[in-house]
Amino acid sequence: MKRYLIEPGKKIKLSEWDPNDTSEFKGNKEQARIEVERLNHRLEELQEVLYAEHKHKILIVLQAMDTGGKDGAIRHVFEGVNPNGTRVANFKEPSEEEQDHDYLWRIHKQVPAKGEIVIFNRSHYEEVLIVRVHQLVPADTWKQRFDQINAFEQMLAENGTTILKFYLHIDKDEQKRRLQARLDDPNKHWKFRRGDLEERKLWPDYMQAYEDLLNKTSTDAAPWIIVPADHKWYRDLVISSILVDRLEGLKMKFPEPVEDLNGVVIE
Repeated sequence: MKRYLIEPGKKIKLSEWDPNDTSEFKGNKEQARIEVERLNHRLEELQEVLYAEHKHKILIVLQAMDTGGKDGAIRHVFEGVNPNGTRVANFKEPSEEEQDHDYLWRIHKQVPAKGEIVIFNRSHYEEVLIVRVHQLVPADTWKQRFDQINAFEQMLAENGTTILKFYLHIDKDEQKRRLQARLDDPNKHWKFRRGDLEERKLWPDYMQAYEDLLNKTSTDAAPWIIVPADHKWYRDLVISSILVDRLEGLKMKFPEPVEDLNGVVIE
């Protein structure tokens, strides 16, 4: 899965990354689903040790275009994981109170505590995406945020946070299919917004904005992973594989009991 990691300092062209790629499993959907199920069980085990050890903090950032699959990835990758020590933080339009503070204020309040996994469904990266595309702030303002975000994530990493950032990469045709599916199914109408079509018109601007943020904010402390996401099953496989690998690399273990349990008898 290292092929999907953006090496810090290496410049990439997003147009050269195939969102339809399934090369690790050569299109074998059933085999991949079996592997995702295995990885899910392993993630459950690792999350239990993480929570008990109360040492490491895990931050997962999910970014994507509309219909990119953030919600689906959360449902499938974390299916069955104990909600104790795992939570999702959603970042929508800032409230009046949040606008009265710096843009990272509301983000910092949601970062994980020791023993916790936190998934950001959208994130602080909206501050170099939507504000840029819609010209909500001057260019000089959003450009300086790249360095600020890098410094913020470096600080989190130095204080024990493992950061994994996934960009779920779909192409414009796949977005059209997913939007059409929402429009065709009455049970999915609640997901559809006319504004999604206006955002879709800005696709080239968003692709340029994403390319810039991937190039400028993939660091040793917080690397970006480009996840081919046209196929939902492969998206889940890539995220699960990388997450389990990173958690296993922490060499976590259950803590020793706080009391001597020798001789304890339960009547």
